[in-house]
Amino acid sequence: MTERRKRTVTEILMLASALGLLTACSVMPGGQAGQPVPSAPPVSLEQSGTGFVPAGPNSYDSADTAVVVKRDSEAGTVTLLNLDLGRTYTLSVEGTSRLCDKYGEALSLEQIRLGDIVDVTFLRSKKKLNTMQVSPSSWVYASASRYEIDLRRGEVTIGEDVYKLTDDTLYLSQGMRIEAMELNPVDVLTFKGMGSSIYSIEVEQGHGYLRLKNEEKFIGGYMDIGQISMRRIEEDMLLTVPEGRYEIKVSKRGGGGTKEVTIRRGEETTLDIGDLEVPEIEYGTILFTLEPSDAKLYIDGEKADPSAPVTLEYGLHQVILRANGYQTMTTYIKVAQPSGGLALTLDAVDADKENDEQEDQERLAQYKVFVDAPAFAEVYLDGNYVGIAPTSFAKSEGSHIITLRRSGCETRSYTISVDREYKDVTYSFAELLPASADTGTQAPEAAATPTPVPEPATPVSESSGA
Repeated sequence: MTERRKRTVTEILMLASALGLLTACSVMPGGQAGQPVPSAPPVSLEQSGTGFVPAGPNSYDSADTAVVVKRDSEAGTVTLLNLDLGRTYTLSVEGTSRLCDKYGEALSLEQIRLGDIVDVTFLRSKKKLNTMQVSPSSWVYASASRYEIDLRRGEVTIGEDVYKLTDDTLYLSQGMRIEAMELNPVDVLTFKGMGSSIYSIEVEQGHGYLRLKNEEKFIGGYMDIGQISMRRIEEDMLLTVPEGRYEIKVSKRGGGGTKEVTIRRGEETTLDIGDLEVPEIEYGTILFTLEPSDAKLYIDGEKADPSAPVTLEYGLHQVILRANGYQTMTTYIKVAQPSGGLALTLDAVDADKENDEQEDQERLAQYKVFVDAPAFAEVYLDGNYVGIAPTSFAKSEGSHIITLRRSGCETRSYTISVDREYKDVTYSFAELLPASADTGTQAPEAAATPTPVPEPATPVSESSGA
């Protein structure tokens, strides 16, 4: 065989070998970005018989397990977050780069999602991606609506399982990075992680805001938002509602009606209820039978005397029953006839514990949560108007939703976890962004490109003074 023919056969064999390798996706996970790993022996000039050594699919010197934080199909790059060091790095995606799902099926760069946990191999010297595979060791919990996120403890409870948040956990909504505090308890989320750690959380179904207009005659009445919640109507409310279409039922004294509304993510929707009618006031009397008999009765926030029939307007009313040594009860009753009776029974609990909890709540309420920024923004606590920032409200332990609104800016909400320490606490949130002209909300950027986020809004100061 002539020398020229030998060279031709060798080149054909090499090309066939390279094409065969392109059909497979085998990734060696590593630890730190740039960790050296064994690679296939390079093809020598003598073996190839040519002056060209192809940088084939097995040309790499580093491996890593990382989270996808950015991908740019136009530029052909992907940015990754190393799980051990918390550092980001960007690799070029070229024709010889191989991408696949956790089962080895080929993917395009557009099919790789932000927040995916991937095993990669790459040529560190040239910052070139060799292979990327959605890590077989990763797990996905999609469409989660029943969960509990405790940012103070850095934990997420899904069902009976408890997972840990990391310092570098990625939070995403509509292809953009957000703060952890922007997650709302009504959101539907996708969690991605490995082992007991969560490395990314993405909002599948987010939330918008609902405001009532011409609601004056319904103040003190109630509204049902689909099947998700019931709220007493107060002046100047701004409610956080999951995105979707709802039937809103408004009622007072048996009057009112039902209206449909569509809530869009990040947008504020106004519902005019001025055309609904409230009938002339009618009253009914309710005779309460309580167990224990010395329990304290509160109706619509006001203390009532259960020793005699209680006169109430027709319609829905909130009833709270409290007694030392018993579990507090909160329920709703509907008055729609001239007279009736209602028996309520409380469940017994540890009396000392109940007293301690009540005293603790009363003492805690002497302290304040201050909202200093953004200045001149309207501040709403769990949907109810508080004031114009800087402002404050009484401290109450637990999870609360702070909503910030200012004309000409996008409305934003944050979920805060208030501790039970006897100290004031101050929050300074990021400046509100200008609203877009067509939707009244911030114009989203391309879904594939996350935007830088401001510093997280966290308590900036504490003091022990009341």
